[in-house]
Amino acid sequence: MTDARATLTRYFEAFNAGDTDAMLAELTEDVAHHVNEGKIRTGKDLFRAFCDHMTRCYKEELTDMVIFANDDGTRAAAEFIVNGTYLQTDAGLPVARGQTYRLPGGSFMELRDGKISRVTTYYNLADWVAQVAA
Repeated sequence: MTDARATLTRYFEAFNAGDTDAMLAELTEDVAHHVNEGKIRTGKDLFRAFCDHMTRCYKEELTDMVIFANDDGTRAAAEFIVNGTYLQTDAGLPVARGQTYRLPGGSFMELRDGKISRVTTYYNLADWVAQVAA
């Protein structure tokens, strides 16, 4: 396993454990977080705030994970299935009633000095909305 793959493995294991501190340990101080359908947020403080918000509104576990990395360990990606429960209504989205959802997603990362310096995550928002609005 390349160092990039090991870093992503630790990051996603921390995600599944709900351990924001362990996720942050895998990031650079100036991490650029490209949120799906949202603005770019820079730095660990904004990343933590995003994680806190997500923890209030959603309970998610990523399964069927496949991690890819280039040879020099500067770029990596993961494909996975998001298995979740919608816990609390998120602004601008359907009302939360404990709905469950399952959809494919992916994250693309840049790494610098063994830490993740960019996180870009994608999933199909229309698919998610259809599942929780049903």
